[in-house]
Amino acid sequence: MGSGGRRGMAKKPDHTLDVCGLFCPEPVMMLHNKIRDVAGGEVIEVWATDPATSRDIPKFCSFLGHELLAQEEKDGRFRYLLKKQSKD
Repeated sequence: MGSGGRRGMAKKPDHTLDVCGLFCPEPVMMLHNKIRDVAGGEVIEVWATDPATSRDIPKFCSFLGHELLAQEEKDGRFRYLLKKQSKD
Protein backbone atom coordinates (compact mmCIF):
# COMPACT_ATOMS: atom_id res chain seq x y z
CA MET A 1 0.00 0.00 0.00
CA GLY A 2 1.33 3.45 -0.85
CA SER A 3 2.20 6.14 1.63
CA GLY A 4 -0.80 7.82 3.16
CA GLY A 5 -2.95 4.83 2.24
CA ARG A 6 -5.94 3.74 4.27
CA ARG A 7 -7.34 0.30 4.89
CA GLY A 8 -10.84 -0.72 3.87
CA MET A 9 -10.42 -1.28 0.14
CA ALA A 10 -12.42 -4.53 0.36
CA LYS A 11 -15.82 -2.73 0.20
CA LYS A 12 -17.43 -3.37 -3.17
CA PRO A 13 -18.24 -0.08 -4.87
CA ASP A 14 -21.65 0.73 -6.30
CA HIS A 15 -20.08 2.79 -9.11
CA THR A 16 -16.66 3.14 -10.75
CA LEU A 17 -15.16 6.26 -12.33
CA ASP A 18 -11.96 5.92 -14.37
CA VAL A 19 -10.21 9.26 -14.87
CA CYS A 20 -6.79 7.80 -15.73
CA GLY A 21 -4.89 9.98 -18.18
CA LEU A 22 -6.74 13.15 -17.16
CA PHE A 23 -5.12 16.01 -15.29
CA CYS A 24 -6.29 18.66 -12.82
CA PRO A 25 -8.99 19.92 -12.80
CA GLU A 26 -10.67 17.25 -14.95
CA PRO A 27 -10.67 14.31 -12.47
CA VAL A 28 -12.47 16.33 -9.78
CA MET A 29 -14.85 17.87 -12.32
CA MET A 30 -15.80 14.41 -13.58
CA LEU A 31 -16.18 13.15 -10.00
CA HIS A 32 -18.44 16.09 -9.21
CA ASN A 33 -20.64 15.22 -12.20
CA LYS A 34 -20.69 11.51 -11.31
CA ILE A 35 -21.55 12.03 -7.65
CA ARG A 36 -24.67 14.00 -8.64
CA ASP A 37 -26.01 10.88 -10.35
CA VAL A 38 -25.64 8.47 -7.41
CA ALA A 39 -27.84 8.01 -4.35
CA GLY A 40 -26.77 9.10 -0.90
CA GLY A 41 -24.84 6.38 0.92
CA GLU A 42 -23.60 4.73 -2.28
CA VAL A 43 -19.88 4.13 -2.79
CA ILE A 44 -17.88 5.34 -5.80
CA GLU A 45 -14.52 3.87 -6.74
CA VAL A 46 -12.25 6.34 -8.55
CA TRP A 47 -9.14 5.37 -10.52
CA ALA A 48 -6.71 8.15 -11.47
CA THR A 49 -3.14 8.69 -12.63
CA ASP A 50 -2.80 12.39 -11.74
CA PRO A 51 -0.84 12.72 -8.46
CA ALA A 52 -2.77 15.92 -7.72
CA THR A 53 -5.83 13.78 -7.00
CA SER A 54 -4.19 12.65 -3.75
CA ARG A 55 -4.68 16.22 -2.55
CA ASP A 56 -7.79 17.21 -4.51
CA ILE A 57 -10.11 14.26 -3.87
CA PRO A 58 -9.75 14.31 -0.06
CA LYS A 59 -10.39 18.10 -0.11
CA PHE A 60 -13.39 17.57 -2.40
CA CYS A 61 -14.84 15.06 0.09
CA SER A 62 -14.17 17.27 3.09
CA PHE A 63 -15.63 20.39 1.46
CA LEU A 64 -18.82 18.69 0.22
CA GLY A 65 -19.36 16.36 3.18
CA HIS A 66 -18.69 13.04 1.45
CA GLU A 67 -16.77 10.31 3.27
CA LEU A 68 -13.38 9.23 1.94
CA LEU A 69 -13.40 5.56 2.91
CA ALA A 70 -9.98 4.69 1.50
CA GLN A 71 -7.19 5.80 -0.77
CA GLU A 72 -4.10 4.06 -2.07
CA GLU A 73 -1.40 4.47 -4.69
CA LYS A 74 0.36 1.65 -6.50
CA ASP A 75 2.51 1.78 -9.62
CA GLY A 76 1.44 5.32 -10.46
CA ARG A 77 -2.29 4.59 -10.18
CA PHE A 78 -4.41 6.13 -7.46
CA ARG A 79 -7.56 4.45 -6.16
CA TYR A 80 -10.18 6.08 -3.94
CA LEU A 81 -13.39 4.89 -2.35
CA LEU A 82 -15.89 7.63 -1.54
CA LYS A 83 -19.27 7.38 0.11
CA LYS A 84 -21.75 10.01 -0.95
CA GLN A 85 -23.30 11.85 1.96
CA SER A 86 -26.90 10.95 2.70
CA LYS A 87 -29.43 13.75 2.75
CA ASP A 88 -31.26 13.18 6.03
